[in-house]
This record gives sequence, structure tokens and C-alpha cells, in this order.
Amino acid sequence: MATTRDYYEILSVERTASGDEIKRSYRRLAMKYHPDRNPDDAVAETRFKECAEAYEVLSDPDKRSVYDKYGHAGLRSTPGHDFNSMHVEDIFSMFNDIFGGGGGGGGARRGGRGGVPRGYDLETEVEITLEEVLDGAEREVDFKRLDVCQTCTGTGAKPGTKAQSCQTCGGQGKVAQAGFGGMFRMVTTCPDCRGSGTIIVDKCADCRGSGRVSVRRRLTVRIPPGVRSGQAVRLTGEGEPPRPEQSPTGQGIRGDLHVVVRVKAHKRFERDGDHLLIALPIAFAQAALGDEIEIDGIDGPVSVTIPAGTQHGALFRVKEAGLPNLQSSRRGDLVAIVQLVVPRKLTEAQKKLLSAYAETEELIVTPSAQHPSLWEKIKDAVTGG
Repeated sequence: MATTRDYYEILSVERTASGDEIKRSYRRLAMKYHPDRNPDDAVAETRFKECAEAYEVLSDPDKRSVYDKYGHAGLRSTPGHDFNSMHVEDIFSMFNDIFGGGGGGGGARRGGRGGVPRGYDLETEVEITLEEVLDGAEREVDFKRLDVCQTCTGTGAKPGTKAQSCQTCGGQGKVAQAGFGGMFRMVTTCPDCRGSGTIIVDKCADCRGSGRVSVRRRLTVRIPPGVRSGQAVRLTGEGEPPRPEQSPTGQGIRGDLHVVVRVKAHKRFERDGDHLLIALPIAFAQAALGDEIEIDGIDGPVSVTIPAGTQHGALFRVKEAGLPNLQSSRRGDLVAIVQLVVPRKLTEAQKKLLSAYAETEELIVTPSAQHPSLWEKIKDAVTGG
């Protein structure tokens, strides 16, 4: 392995991150540090290769398990790629399945639908409140993408000049190297032309020979009601055009923009799918005698009936007072969890009343393993058990 940096740190994820979180983070960082976006930037290329190395390990459950237990030392006997010596395009070809849009497609493929070249997908994030999940929201997203250079129309050559055939590979884009004393040949991407088969001698001043320039774009995206944190809204065709070696003029299928939604934590509500959980503090008298309590729901006041003899941790469900389902118009429920509040200070009159009541009590409270735990009761209430 080329790096000794922590793989979770490289990909900016927690050690408990799911496979999808690791994939999203790798895709975002790979696009950020791609050499086409950072020409002649050795640090960016190093970061790009570090991210690929980290993703190769953390995306494999077996390698990740070994790494979690033994760190880099545990991977020394595990086969892996030397990303430090690999060409950027070869790295992308290894993981191109995660750069595409829906349907399992790969980004920047040599063949999209019907063999048509396709550009890379991009990803950005927006944040919304829990209240906005109820009705949906709109957000402006500001992002950068590579577009075809208008000065050279994507060729990378200075206007009035043309690219020349690569002398290293003879215009083939591939070179063959002998291995193990000439016993076999290994074909790899040409290191000089990067697989294009041509070399640009007089480079375009605007794109410095890449055929692509970075442009800033601003769009308004509609976030649908019921969206969950981590889900993405896909804006078709707002990604990048095919790469120059696929289509110099950019003709083909543009990639997509994936807008990942983050829902802010709420001060009063906890979310469980389409259901909302809320703590409902009540006094001893309310629990013992019963009461009708009005609480603020996510979109207005709701009434909860507390029957006499309610116990601490009791759950009360308010039907369809939760969040909407993303796939339908049906709403989840609001689940109120009773919290019995014991006063910290009592007046002398209150002490006398409680003392008198205590003398009449016959109930002796003892712990019992037969009583379900609070979390079991919450689980049953939310799932309808």
C-alpha cells in the first residue's frame, strides 16, 4: 500500500459509515481531485490516488474487516493495486461504475446508451429542515463542472493548429511492455497521450490543451416532500460532457447532477422513517388522574388524551401527524412518549399532602424483568406491534 494515512480520514467518513456513504464520499472526492480539474497539480493527483486506494479497501467488506482489526499491517499480504504508479484513466476505468447515473450505469463510459459516449456525474449537497420535509422545499445549488472549451471547440489545440499523432504509441493510445524476460506482453494506456493517440503541441490558451474548461453553474432544485437524509435528487443532463478522447466536441450524453439532501436534526422531534417521536413530560397528578394535553405537532397543535393511571414511558400514537411518504401521499404517525416529571422542590403544603397520600399507598414498586424496556415499547409502537 502506498499510503499510511487512515483510510477513513482520507475519505472523510466515520468508521461506522455504510457502503453507500463511502461510495458517495469517494465519488465526490475523486471528482474534486481529478487532474483534469487540477492541471499540473501534483498534490491533487496524489490525493486522487489516495482516495482510490482507500476506496478499494473500504468498499470490500473482507478487506475493510481486516483493516479495522489490524490497520495497514493487516493488508500487507492482501493483493491490492499500486495506485501511485497507475495512470489516472486506468484508475477511473476500475471504478467507473460508481460515477454513472441511475440504472447502474457508469459515468464517462466509452459507450452509453447504444454505444454513445457519456460524461461523468457530479454530486453536491443541500440542507433542509424537518418542517420542510413536510411540504418539500426549493434550494439553489451552485457548482462547478467541466464544459467544452469554446475557444478550441474541445480539441485542446490552439485555433488554427491540429494535434499530432503520438510517436510513443504510433497513434494507438496503447503501449505494450514485456514482462518476466519477454515471456508475455502487458498492454497499458500510453503514458504520453493518455490513450488519445494524439499529442497537442500548440495548446489552447484557455483550456491549456485539455479541451475542457471549468464553469460555474447555478440551478434551482425542487426537494420533494418526504425525502430522507442521504437521499438524492437527480438532475438529468446537468453533469459533464463526454471526455475529449471520447468526443472532442462533447457530443454524446451528458452526465447527471446528484443533489444529496441532508435533513437537520430537530430540537423536539426524532425521526423514524415517516414517523415522528416526541417526549411528552407530564406531572404525577396528570398521570394519576388523567388529562387532555395539547402539544405542538410538526404542522400545528394536536391533542393527546392521557388516561388515569398512565405510567412513565407510555406511548400514545396520533395517526397521520408525522411526515409524508416519499412514494405516496400517506403520512406517518406522531408517537408521544410520556416522561413523568418529578418536582425537585416541594412546598410545605405539598409535602403534607404527599405524606398523607403515601400513608394510604398499598403499591410496593419493585424492579421486574417481566416489564418491557422503554425502547422495546417504542419499537413496538412505531412498527405497529
